[in-house]
Amino acid sequence: MPDSETAHQAGQVWRELLALVHERHDRRKEACEALDLSFVRIKALRRIAIEPTTMRELAAGLQTDAPYTTLVVDDLERRGLVLRAPHPADRRAKLVTATELGRAEAARAEEILTQPPPQMLALDPEELTTLARIVAKLGSA
Repeated sequence: MPDSETAHQAGQVWRELLALVHERHDRRKEACEALDLSFVRIKALRRIAIEPTTMRELAAGLQTDAPYTTLVVDDLERRGLVLRAPHPADRRAKLVTATELGRAEAARAEEILTQPPPQMLALDPEELTTLARIVAKLGSA
């Protein structure tokens, strides 16, 4: 168990990281404007572009209820970004698959959302290596 000073410092660093990612360099609005989609639709499209998914799996992954997930998929389908078809192994389920356009738009969203901020691009290779090591350590816990 960390001592109170370490816990306080860790909390402060964590708040700064959250502010850095969620406030100062949040690219969600940019992605939404570029694709003319809400962020939940972009999240859904990115998931579907990785691999076809059932409506149930999509709702669970998005942490949305089934009716709202249906509205999201309806809109993506209307825009030609996904196709919905009966699941080949379970006739009760629907499988949602990204179209070629959908995969291209998901890739465009991914490019926007993962673009590092200028301050990160300005770090020298040694700093980036140290940061990568720290992030990997945080991710393995």
